[in-house]
Amino acid sequence: MLIKINRFISRFSSEFLFVLQMAEPTLQEIFGNNVTQDASTITIAKNDLPSLTASATNTGESLLVAINLKALENLTQANFDENLDQSVYVEAGLSSFVNRGAENASYRTDQLTVNLAKLDTDSTINPDNY
Repeated sequence: MLIKINRFISRFSSEFLFVLQMAEPTLQEIFGNNVTQDASTITIAKNDLPSLTASATNTGESLLVAINLKALENLTQANFDENLDQSVYVEAGLSSFVNRGAENASYRTDQLTVNLAKLDTDSTINPDNY
């Protein structure tokens, strides 16, 4: 968030003018302080991801969940509602249970919903629009 402060002091009064300009969330806000990118790669530090025990053998699913949990911290609906430059927000849903497998074992099902918002000009999801 950028806050510009213009200060005008006259002989008789002081006046403060605050101009609030919102910007698209930064890579660091979404993926953590140590994220870097170049033209062909993005590097996300595992120690920036919440609840992840970093190892050389983390599964793709565990990394995807950790990235979504990190996004949940700053890509909130409240921030989305306040910032027209934010196009994505993540929200937690309700937990439930489902029975799976031959043994009918009970699995907990947790929800994270990623919401994508753009002007209604196309019916497909294109990452370049966000």
